[in-house]
Amino acid sequence: MKILMLVALAVLALASVQLARAGADNRAPDLPSPLCDRLQVQPGNKVAFHVYALGVQIYRWNGTSWDFVAPSARLFADAEYHGEVGIHYAGPTWESHSGGKVIASRQESCAPDPTAIPWLLLHMVSTEGPGIFDRVTYIQRVNTSGGLPPTGPGPFIGAEEEVPYTAEYYFYRAQN
Repeated sequence: MKILMLVALAVLALASVQLARAGADNRAPDLPSPLCDRLQVQPGNKVAFHVYALGVQIYRWNGTSWDFVAPSARLFADAEYHGEVGIHYAGPTWESHSGGKVIASRQESCAPDPTAIPWLLLHMVSTEGPGIFDRVTYIQRVNTSGGLPPTGPGPFIGAEEEVPYTAEYYFYRAQN
């Protein structure tokens, strides 16, 4: 029992170090203007941290087109995908390895790169648990690559395709 407790504490300590590294740079991302001006976060909110996502966008063939199903990505502390800090999945939801999570809704989008999924501004719907997602107000998805729906038809209705993508997610909190 003591060994399990020590292992759990070591994992939490490592996650805290990785999360601290993920939040070390609190500058907002550069947004192409005027194309992405509507992705600006409301005044009074400041970047708390940001992470790098490596994953897939999941699409389902409905017989005439591909419908978006959900993202599935791992979140990392740096651009070389070191220090995994959490996951991103349907909701859209971001969940840290320490247990906290945030669910958000899409507010605005822009598409500076026609070969990649759009950049997004999302607003917090709910947060739970302590840690990095506590009190998150806004999320920006920027610097995307890949992730667009397949261009050809699916082999059968209900077929799913996973399309690789990368992105950066910036998490904001209201300033006190």
